[in-house]
Amino acid sequence: MSSLSLAAGPDICESKQRNPFRNSNLCAVDLLGVISSISCSSIRFTAIRKEFAGDSFVVAGRFGLCAKPGVRFKNYKVYGLDGIDRSVSTIDSVKKTEAVQIGDSVTSEANMTLNNPVPKVLELQGKNAGRKSGRNIWSRLQRMQKASQHRVSRIVSGRNCSSFEDKISDGDLEAVISGIHPDSSVDHCNWVLKVLEKRSEEKTVEFFEWMNCHGKLKENTDAYCLALRALARKEDWSRAMMLLQEMTSDECELNAQAFNSLIYVCAKRGLVGWGTKWFHMMLEQGIRPNVATIGMLMGLFQKKCSLSQAEFAFGRMRSLKLKCTTAYSAMIIIYTRLGLYNKSEEVISVMDKDEVLPDLENWLVRLNAYSQQGKIEEAETVLKSMLKAGISPNIVAYNTLITGYGKVANMKAAKHLFQALESVGLDPDETTYRSMIEGFGRTDNYKEALWYYDKLKNSGFQPNSSNFYTLINLQARHGDEKGAVQTLEDMRRAGCQYSSVVSSLIQAYERIGMVEKVPHILEASFYENILLDPTSCSILVMAYVKCSLLDDALRVLQDKSWEDCDFEENLYHLLICSCKEAGHFENAVKVYMQMPNSEIHQNLHITCSMIDIYSAMGRFTDAENLYLKLKGSGVTFDMVAYSIVVRMYIRAGSLENACVVLEMMEKEKDIVPDIYLFRDMLRTYQKCGMTQKLANVYYWILKSGIAWDEAMYNCVINCCGHALPVDELSRLYEEMMQNVHAANTITFNVMLDVYGKSGLLKKARKVFWMARKQGLADVISYNTMIAAHGKSKDIKSMESVIQKMQSAGFPVSLEAYNSLLDAYGKDNRLEEFNDVLQKMKELKCVSDHYTYNIMINIYGRKGWIEEVSRVFAELKEHGLEPDLYSYNTLIKAYGIAGMVEEAVNVVQEMRRKGIKPDRITYTNLITTLQRNENFLEAVKWSLWMRQMERQVEFCPSLT
Repeated sequence: MSSLSLAAGPDICESKQRNPFRNSNLCAVDLLGVISSISCSSIRFTAIRKEFAGDSFVVAGRFGLCAKPGVRFKNYKVYGLDGIDRSVSTIDSVKKTEAVQIGDSVTSEANMTLNNPVPKVLELQGKNAGRKSGRNIWSRLQRMQKASQHRVSRIVSGRNCSSFEDKISDGDLEAVISGIHPDSSVDHCNWVLKVLEKRSEEKTVEFFEWMNCHGKLKENTDAYCLALRALARKEDWSRAMMLLQEMTSDECELNAQAFNSLIYVCAKRGLVGWGTKWFHMMLEQGIRPNVATIGMLMGLFQKKCSLSQAEFAFGRMRSLKLKCTTAYSAMIIIYTRLGLYNKSEEVISVMDKDEVLPDLENWLVRLNAYSQQGKIEEAETVLKSMLKAGISPNIVAYNTLITGYGKVANMKAAKHLFQALESVGLDPDETTYRSMIEGFGRTDNYKEALWYYDKLKNSGFQPNSSNFYTLINLQARHGDEKGAVQTLEDMRRAGCQYSSVVSSLIQAYERIGMVEKVPHILEASFYENILLDPTSCSILVMAYVKCSLLDDALRVLQDKSWEDCDFEENLYHLLICSCKEAGHFENAVKVYMQMPNSEIHQNLHITCSMIDIYSAMGRFTDAENLYLKLKGSGVTFDMVAYSIVVRMYIRAGSLENACVVLEMMEKEKDIVPDIYLFRDMLRTYQKCGMTQKLANVYYWILKSGIAWDEAMYNCVINCCGHALPVDELSRLYEEMMQNVHAANTITFNVMLDVYGKSGLLKKARKVFWMARKQGLADVISYNTMIAAHGKSKDIKSMESVIQKMQSAGFPVSLEAYNSLLDAYGKDNRLEEFNDVLQKMKELKCVSDHYTYNIMINIYGRKGWIEEVSRVFAELKEHGLEPDLYSYNTLIKAYGIAGMVEEAVNVVQEMRRKGIKPDRITYTNLITTLQRNENFLEAVKWSLWMRQMERQVEFCPSLT
């Protein structure tokens, strides 16, 4: 008997399109052999599942079955992989029935799985079978094969069913992957890659690598594009960059499609930087972008309002003669959004010049560009051109024009256009009503705005936040408190948060200066709900305090229904600070006194704010009590707290206590003062004459690394002028000038004094010149410069400065005359000395201690005791008491005149008057005694001076 064979090999799944197949609708039958003979016929099946139900034997999947000739098969069913009945007609050609047994190809239960989703070879062999029986079996198997091939071709062909990749189940997807082997075709692999790309980026990249290893990527641009898309979604840009380089090595064409895969993801996710980078790389590679490329990029740049990138892409599009309507629309939108209306109009002109036909979107953005800038005539022309071009009337276009009318307050035209909507077959939508409300709101037409507002609600639309805000402002201006209550209720029903509702209401009534109406309106609506919301309460009380409605603010704080200690403390602190900034110190005290547990719980920041407020009010006792209470509570002070306390004591004039606080702060290693506290420290130590502390603070400032500003330079120079070496001070001054910081008058005077006393006249003259040039030289500047020249006995320069002083409009001061007297006297130019004294008398310039001391010193040097006595008497006649310098000078004069006893009497007089002698006093007295050969007394006074220096209380007898 001739044998028949039927082959259904692995490639059956690739009929025509060579696409893989594996689906639950496909009955996998593997006929390994059918032998028909007189002695034996067998059909072998490999079973995955078997069930016994009465006399029925059910097999599914691949199955094997053996039968002898004449065996009749009945009650057998063939199932597909999903268990659905796929039975074919029962075989009736076998004449004899014998036992049915499972063939030797049946595997164990553990191995009954499908390892390959593609069916294996089907073979049909027949030996010694009858012609009729053979033809019957052959025809049936042939029909089975054709049915299977038809299903595979219909289901797996991507071209016949484009949605199959989306509908395939995860289980079938795994089966498809497991059926791929190195001999699978490129189309087959691409189809799997396409399915994976829609499911999982990780599996896509893994399968792509598998294709690469098995040589499936050569000239396979589609596979690279799919992999690039998956990498882009992962934002694995470095790998995507490498993949682009690999494409050229695999002889793939690097085209716009590859870059579009990357740019597409960037456009979707708003990644302007990477989208721009891929575009530039595309151009560098000499690849011509297509319309899709430009469209995606311009959409991205429009979304992020990236002007420079959009202009570059738009310019490149025009240079390549591409016509992308979306690009023109995007440029118009960007320029309009940025207020560059002239640029928007230029793009419209360019579009007409490039002969690009507008689409609906482009007509709308043109209309919007003109409407936004109030060019209504041009906007109307655009609308007419749009309708003339065959674009059907669009409600968005009419809404845009209505908005334009509202911007120019032409609500008569807007109303006419609104009424004309019905004639063009359009119904107003929510945007139409909203635009009408906003337009009438601009023109302050409350009646019309309210009518369209009610019409909006009656049409089933919801007002937006702008409508609510417009209406509440109109109701505030027109005094419709009842309407305001209704609008607040509408806002609440629309789901607006209470904080937003309260803010809108307060802003509306703040604008007309009638916030006092807000409590009444809120009490008539949902005041109780506001008391439940901390944010709403805080907005409300802050507005009340700002408008001096303190009682209403305190009532809200008292009636609140929420509990949040931290939020409440922060709110009270904010209220106190608001009162402080407004200068309402009494209100701040009232708020502080209402704070819960304000006498027990000490909040560092609130207490420090109150210390500062009490200090500003001059209530230093209350401020100090708060400080002591805070200090006793054990709260750790921060830098701000120390700064406020120090400033409190400075204002109170208690510099000693300020120094004590600063000493405490300096012991805190973690606290570094800010620039303001450093300046307070410098001023405090300067007033206390603590030069060493000043030097320490200066070097602390340098070590802290804070940025120096103009005020800091001036403060340091003013305060540390006599605490720092002259070289360091000079360096600091030069640095200040190099950094182009302006020195003030005090800074110039300090530098003049330091340079003058150090004998650096050249630098002093430079500083003096700069001060005069900037118009900052005052009387002290001239006096200091005169004294500096006098110290160096440069009388000519002194006289020159005095002339400049008079030319600048300043009268010659007493200090200038004193400097002249001292210089003339020490230079023995007594004639000029007396001329100055005479001129002072003529000008009725009253002498001071310094004047008399100079005269006593000059006359004493000459030994003119009578003149010294006269000056001393004149000093007392003018109501002035001799000072330490006067007595020291007098002792020196008596010594020169040999009047020892009178010199000793001066020391006694000093003690009686409570003036403590200094080292110069004793030195002058000892010199007097030695000059008059009173050596024993000189030794006694010398020992006394040394003991005084050692603070030993011992006084020698006076002779």
